[in-house]
Amino acid sequence: MTDRTNPGLMSNPLLPNGRKRRLTPLHKKHRDPTLIPYQPVKRQRANSNAPPNMAHLPGSNNHKMSAGTGGSAGRVGFNNLAKKSNQGKKLVIKNRKVKPDLPENYEAETWSKLAEVIVAVQLQRSISYSLEELYQAVENMCSHKMAANLYSNLRRECDHHVQSLVPKFNQPEMGDSELLLMVSKQWNDHCNQMIMIRSIFLYLDRTYAVPSTSVLSIWDMGLDLFGCHIISPARVQNRVVKGILSLITKERHGETVDRVLLKNLLTMLVDLRMYSEAFETDFLLETETVYRTESLRMMRDTEFTLPEYLSHVDRRLQQEMELLNNYLHKSTRKPLILCVEKQLIGEHLQEILDKGYESLLEAVRVSELSLLYGFFARFKDGLPLMSKAFSDYIKKSGVAIVSDAEREKTMVHELLELKSKVDGIIEKAFKNSQLFQGVVREGFEAVVNRRQNKPAELIAKYVDVQLRSGNKEWTDEQMERLMDKVMVLFRFINGKDVFEAFYKKDLAKRLLLGKSASFDAEKSMLLKLKQGVWSKLHQ
Repeated sequence: MTDRTNPGLMSNPLLPNGRKRRLTPLHKKHRDPTLIPYQPVKRQRANSNAPPNMAHLPGSNNHKMSAGTGGSAGRVGFNNLAKKSNQGKKLVIKNRKVKPDLPENYEAETWSKLAEVIVAVQLQRSISYSLEELYQAVENMCSHKMAANLYSNLRRECDHHVQSLVPKFNQPEMGDSELLLMVSKQWNDHCNQMIMIRSIFLYLDRTYAVPSTSVLSIWDMGLDLFGCHIISPARVQNRVVKGILSLITKERHGETVDRVLLKNLLTMLVDLRMYSEAFETDFLLETETVYRTESLRMMRDTEFTLPEYLSHVDRRLQQEMELLNNYLHKSTRKPLILCVEKQLIGEHLQEILDKGYESLLEAVRVSELSLLYGFFARFKDGLPLMSKAFSDYIKKSGVAIVSDAEREKTMVHELLELKSKVDGIIEKAFKNSQLFQGVVREGFEAVVNRRQNKPAELIAKYVDVQLRSGNKEWTDEQMERLMDKVMVLFRFINGKDVFEAFYKKDLAKRLLLGKSASFDAEKSMLLKLKQGVWSKLHQ
């Protein structure tokens, strides 16, 4: 029985051998470590990827075991189980497609069908098979290592057809115009046929011809056959090029030609890689001959004025640009324009200037001068020759003013007008060229100092007249601009001391006699002279 006063102790304290039993509380009894109390497992969601709760299993991290090695072994087992639960299965898909076996005579029968289709395309007949069926047949042959034979047979069939066309181009009674039309038609037909053939043999082209370095693509193979058998023979090629050049010459002379035909033929030469060698060289030589003859004739003709010649050159260049835009290849643009400019302008630079350059300057023909400047700027010696002629014009006109004693009263005014005119030409026609601006400075220095002291005296007197009170012609702004122009001439004078002497004398008279029109104008003029490297007058 159990002692009710102490329910935690056993009722019999003695062991069977008579020794005294050690009393221990029930809650401190050692439990068997293998006995694990039951813990209910929480139900996990079906879509959860987390491993099940194994905290109640031996070896889990949440359950400490008293045994020395039991805990570590349990943790290893749990980790392996967790890895297996997180690791998905790898699916390996193997290509088990097996090429179907073809009949023994499949290659011969299939090629017979394809050859029939090729002939039908070349003769522009209807095809009795579907394109899908033909494409599949080509794919089957290529998949079974028949691509090389298939390509060889295709090339042989196309070669046979192109060679059958050769006699049509060798008819002696055929004129050049008829030949050009026939070549253009056969070229268009051949291109359309090769497009259709390539669409049927597209699988062969992509998997065999294009990747290979030993054979041409189907399209290039067709071009090669047409060029080799039809255009490359000298007799046909020479007649075709001659006919094209004849049509271009007619258009240059103002006749109407078939530009569509020219475009098609020249595109054919470009596609066949024969444009540069077979056509362009002869075309540029023909162009050089045409414009050399034309320019020589116009240079000798005295009735042709310089404005008319410049207008003619500009019109010719525009016509050549139309040829380029309509049918010539873009690679011809640069050599063609250079050829025309050289024959019409570059070979006659000095002759063009002698033909009426001075008259254009005298009349201030801005549009013609601008056109002339643009033409001459394209040649190395063009602008130097043009600027030298410009300098000669300035010196000739200026010397005529300075050297004439009867024009002394108007000399300064005329020099100012000449300077204003040439400055306007440089600005409007010569694009403010520094070369021409330097020519103007040199020219006016030579002109103003032609007579040693007279221009300096006359410039000083001109300033005196303008600053007198009796002069009511100018407003303050106009007077300021006029004095700026006078200062330009002042800078050209070598004998500035002569100008100083006359200016001091006239200034003193104006101030003493009260004849000055404006003290502000006087101060402004003195300031300009000071800035013009004359440092004595302002003292």
